[in-house]
Order: sequence, then C-alpha cells, then structure tokens
Amino acid sequence: MPETSQWVYPSGSASEGVWQTSLGAADSAVKVPGWAHTGIKVASLAPGQSVTLSGGQEERLVIPLEGACTVTADGTKYELRGRRSVFAGPTDVLYSGVGTPLTLSSEDGGRFAIALAPASASYPVRLVTAEETPRELRGSGVCSRQVHNFGTPGTLEADRFIVCEVITPAGNWSSYPPHKHDEEKDGETSLEEIYYFETQTAAGAPASPGADPMGYARVYASDERPIDVSAEVRTGDVVLVPYGWHGPAMAVPGYDLYYLNVMAGPGRVREWLISDDPHHGWIRQTWDSEPMDPRLPFTS
Repeated sequence: MPETSQWVYPSGSASEGVWQTSLGAADSAVKVPGWAHTGIKVASLAPGQSVTLSGGQEERLVIPLEGACTVTADGTKYELRGRRSVFAGPTDVLYSGVGTPLTLSSEDGGRFAIALAPASASYPVRLVTAEETPRELRGSGVCSRQVHNFGTPGTLEADRFIVCEVITPAGNWSSYPPHKHDEEKDGETSLEEIYYFETQTAAGAPASPGADPMGYARVYASDERPIDVSAEVRTGDVVLVPYGWHGPAMAVPGYDLYYLNVMAGPGRVREWLISDDPHHGWIRQTWDSEPMDPRLPFTS
C-alpha cells in the first residue's frame, strides 16, 4: 500500500454496509496496520431507519452531524436533539461504556458519527447536552477557530478516548502551530488521532452551482518514522495521524472547514499533552496581539 493511502481515506473508501465510514472498530472491514486505539463510524439514516451495535469491549460517543436521533443504550432511550449541520454550533452527544449495546434511530433521517476506543474500565451512560458543552474560541486572527469540548477530560468521564470537534472559518488555519503527541514523556502523551472532515461554502459567498467545498490537511515526520501527508479533504474524508507533526488543517478561502477529532493511546493518563514543532511554535506568542475572527462563534 502506498504510504499516503494508508492514512488518508476519501469518503466511501472505508464503507461497510450502512456505515459510510468504518475505521478502527473491531468489526471494520478496512484494517489499518498498527492502528489500535481509536475508531470512527459514520452512517446516513433515512427517515425511520435504525442501526444497532452490539455491546463490545469499547467505549463510544454518538455525535449527530446532521439531524436528530433517538439512541437506545442498554434499554434506556435518550433523545439527541441534533442540529442542522456541523456548522450550526454544538449538539447533544451520548457516551456509552464497555459492553453497552446501542440502537440509533431517526424519525426524520440524518447523518451520525460514533467515536470509539477499546477500553477496559466501564463508565455509565451519559447524555452531554449542547448547553453543557464547553465552547472554546482558540487562537486569534487567521488562526481563529471554534472548539466544542464535549468528550474531553474536563467535561466527560471516560476510560481512554478524548473527543472534540473544531470549526475553522474560510481562509483560516487550525491545528496550528504543527504539534505532536506520539511519545509518553514529561509534557506529552502518546495518542493516535482521527480527523473526520466536513466542508461547506462560506456564508455570504456568491452563489456558484459549480462550487466544490474543500480544505487541506498536513502530517509529517517528527522522527525516523516516515509519514508525509498533504491531503485535499472534503465532506466525509478521514485522515489518520498515527504519529508525527500534524497541522495545519487549512480552510481555503470561500469554504468553511469542520473536523471531528478522536484521540486515544496506551498511556497511563487520559490527557492531551502536546509538543509544538520548534520551528513554528512561536506563532502562539502572536495571538494576544490579534483579535478573534468576528465570524466566530458559529451558532444555530
């Protein structure tokens, strides 16, 4: 397999039955050599359609991307109000621990993601509402972006994974400065990472029937392990980050960029600790002197 194609999965290239994307799960048809700690599933459900996952040795987080759904977890029903799109602000999400069977159904249909990670300790089912989700505006100037921290340690009690989502306005850079989290050492944790992308034509852009919303993602080597990814991404595409510097994720002019991040690793602590690429880390020092992008926050 060519080195880049091992880490980049265009929409539909990792499909499995009802799942448009099924990567990293124990039942995934697409196996990624060496990938062990994270997974993602994405399904589009027609009105009235449902999908079931049996209980497994993994924890899961259900994230509505478009539309509302009902999730039955261990016999109890939870209503996730969902949203119009991933660019419409936070959504309700549902966490389930080890061994919990799930059924997703949607009266009006929609698209739904499930982040997952192999786990050993079991935590109770929890609904995190949109109102409870911390909304962070990070960076400034052309590095301004919006982060929804619904699955991070400060918000959600879980065993292994860290899950959040990021919205980057057209023309801005996120996942910047480039950073890594591929070693267990002071100030850094070892975490695999999944980027699931969506794109849209920015609000106020001229109407163009031929518009092709896209963005770019970069991953490159931080040590002797080879990796060199410069990927053009669109809605439904996935980039895996097994190690190395990653960033920027670029929202090109005219198109907003969204990504869902799923991280987990083998370390003792569930914490996102990173090292910046020393060539570019200085950029953080400029943020205090620049204003936040006035297009933020994205809301419903």
